[in-house]
Amino acid sequence: MSVSLEKLQRLRKQAGHAVPASPSAALPVAHDPLPALRRMLGIRERARAPVVARPCDRALPGDEIAPGLLSLEQVLPFDAVSSQVDGTFARTGDLPTGNMLFFDTETTGLSGGTGTRAFMVGASDFVPDGLRVRQLLITHLSAEPAMLREFSRWLAEDTRLVSYNGRCYDAPLLAARYRLARQGTPLAGIEHLDLLFPTRRRYRGVWENCRLATIERRALGIVREDDLPGSEAPGAWLQYLRGGDAGLLRRVLQHNFQDVVTLAHLLLHLSAPDEARPDGSVFTCAPP
Repeated sequence: MSVSLEKLQRLRKQAGHAVPASPSAALPVAHDPLPALRRMLGIRERARAPVVARPCDRALPGDEIAPGLLSLEQVLPFDAVSSQVDGTFARTGDLPTGNMLFFDTETTGLSGGTGTRAFMVGASDFVPDGLRVRQLLITHLSAEPAMLREFSRWLAEDTRLVSYNGRCYDAPLLAARYRLARQGTPLAGIEHLDLLFPTRRRYRGVWENCRLATIERRALGIVREDDLPGSEAPGAWLQYLRGGDAGLLRRVLQHNFQDVVTLAHLLLHLSAPDEARPDGSVFTCAPP
């Protein structure tokens, strides 16, 4: 005799046994206590403001004289400079000032080598109206040959380069980039006065170091405001190359600008017959 499931459950119920729930019975909806708890505590849901993407600042000063190559130039007021200065500090005779080109580079690294390139070149020279400052900046890698060609136009047969550690770093680096670009080496045979060495002879042991920033502050009374350290220049340029903001790269331009202005002041300071400590005056120059 067969017994149906329904009849079996009825018999178990009459006998006082618990009847198991049917497998098809729906489970009760789980209760979420969080909304009630929020109401009890008086906590309101805060509407999240939509995220608005900030516009990227890509503006750089200067004129584009070739694809990806920017050129900046201005003339600063400067006291009249004699046609020559005493070169005793450099262990040489009188130095003509009319053919001097103070220069400095900003590069992708500080160790040099063929993998390092200059992405910015700055230079200053004495002109009748004051001190002329010129800068070249590449905004993508393919513009490097154009920058090298333009810088070579600033050089003449009688040019005398003036730098700070440029004899050991900037000039060899540029010479290597010229060779790699198959443009010859316009720096070959050009006289080079590196102000680092006479500065060390005069101030080594006098102040904590002979970095250009230290000599500016101690000997020349030049105080930089919001200066970007040179070690951060490669990162600022790479950030811009990758589509980032131009703010840091503009500060690199300002840093380079001040470097080549300082070199002109330092030359006159070292060549002065009566060297004196700074009198508290501060040289200022307009940023690019």
